Amino acid sequence: MDLKALLTPFVLIFLAELGDKTQICAIILSSKGSASSIFLGAMAAFLMVDGLSALLGGELLTLMPHRILGLITGLVFIFFGLISLLYKSKSVLCERSGKTLVQTFSLISLMEIGDKTQIASVLLAAKLGNPTLALIGIMLAFATVTGIGVLLGYKILRFMPEKYLRIIASMVFIIFGLLFILETLLNIELLP
Repeated sequence: MDLKALLTPFVLIFLAELGDKTQICAIILSSKGSASSIFLGAMAAFLMVDGLSALLGGELLTLMPHRILGLITGLVFIFFGLISLLYKSKSVLCERSGKTLVQTFSLISLMEIGDKTQIASVLLAAKLGNPTLALIGIMLAFATVTGIGVLLGYKILRFMPEKYLRIIASMVFIIFGLLFILETLLNIELLP
């Protein structure tokens, strides 16, 4: 087994995802929903977007209208932020584990399309010449970073009153949404 094809993607994707918007999203979602649903939804999204990209060699990137996708992503984030802010219910954003899994999958998928780690996944798989091992390394990195984020989010809920958590989470989602829209309209990168 070629350890370089496994370890290089693991290290690079792990470092790229630490503090990334998808990890922050996992932290926020897991503070309000089922940790296992958040983890599984995020991992399914990473596998679909980054995994398929790595295996298909970047063909998906050429088919996606980035400007439209960026605007849709921004609007979805603003929508979830406003809904969470306006409704006082404890579980507006993450009501049931099944719903949480689908919401997490949707949000992470939208965030990952065209992201630096998707592009890095494609390049690493092509450069290392072993897409399968590269994919394993990539998914192990995502699992590690997402696991850390989910644990952080789960722990935050125990120490922070739900009212403040809801306000903070809502504001983070709205800010991310606005930044996604600004990035798209101005054609610049504002988010890591």
